[in-house]
Amino acid sequence: MIVRWGLDELPGVLAVLGVERPLLVTTPRWTKVDLTVGSVFDGVRPHAPAETVEAAVAASRDADGLLAVGGGSAIDTAKAVSARRNLPVVSVPTTYSGAEWTPEFGVRDEARGVKGGGGGGRVEGIVYEPELTVTLPIGETVGTAMNALAHCAEALYVEGRNAEADEEALAGASLLSSALPTVVADGEDREGRRELLEGAMHAGAALAGAGLGLGHAMAQALGGRYGIAHGAANAVCLPAALRFNEAVAAAEIERLSEAVGGGDAAARVAQLAALGGFRQLRDLGVPRDELDEVAAATVERRGAKANPRQATQDEIAELLREIW
Repeated sequence: MIVRWGLDELPGVLAVLGVERPLLVTTPRWTKVDLTVGSVFDGVRPHAPAETVEAAVAASRDADGLLAVGGGSAIDTAKAVSARRNLPVVSVPTTYSGAEWTPEFGVRDEARGVKGGGGGGRVEGIVYEPELTVTLPIGETVGTAMNALAHCAEALYVEGRNAEADEEALAGASLLSSALPTVVADGEDREGRRELLEGAMHAGAALAGAGLGLGHAMAQALGGRYGIAHGAANAVCLPAALRFNEAVAAAEIERLSEAVGGGDAAARVAQLAALGGFRQLRDLGVPRDELDEVAAATVERRGAKANPRQATQDEIAELLREIW
């Protein structure tokens, strides 16, 4: 993976990868950024709906690479196109999702309310530009930062955990937890924004090295069914997942606690999530009488199966009721 800081590094990254005619995959907001591209697809939508991916595939017919500018949905859309067309992806993240680090991607079937996806995206370059995150609203700032923190937390105890990913996870958790309150207090705090982006970078590397757990599985099921922002869902679900896993991963969760400032890790995570107003599922529009169906979708997800403590459908439903 080629990783550079500063938007002025982007032409060099594309050149190293031999990309001369990139398709810009983004939303209308980011088409105003001065970028040299071959063509533009600005139809990205939240959760990368299947129809959007198909439209992006059609738009890529003359491209020799993909330039994803935006959050997780833009990057997932580009990765889905990459898997279909075998094109390299260079990402310029404008949130803290971490999607730029993994070849896997999510695609939502809006008609069925299901979040599926696949793998095989050729993620080959990342350019981080903190200035592009300065105008990110507080809700998206906190939500996507909590998504990144969930990557860090779960990397420490999931089935695929390893020493290298642990190091990335702890570095990311420390940066995210210290910088998030300062950025909430002052959204134009550029040093804080840079630290959040650095934390997300470490979190993405931890995600790529270790994988996801139960908290993410619940968030993905909720996002697929209701279209809830992934970061918001993770913000609400992660404390419950940490409490559930403490019986079998106490040492790992204690390491997380130390990284985020000490004390009870789940309580600290909930405190950070509350900075964005993320406290309960009911506030995100989740109906209480459908939690059993969400639990049924969760238990089948890869993150649930990689969790250190296997949760039954009934146990997941109870966790969801606790945070409803």
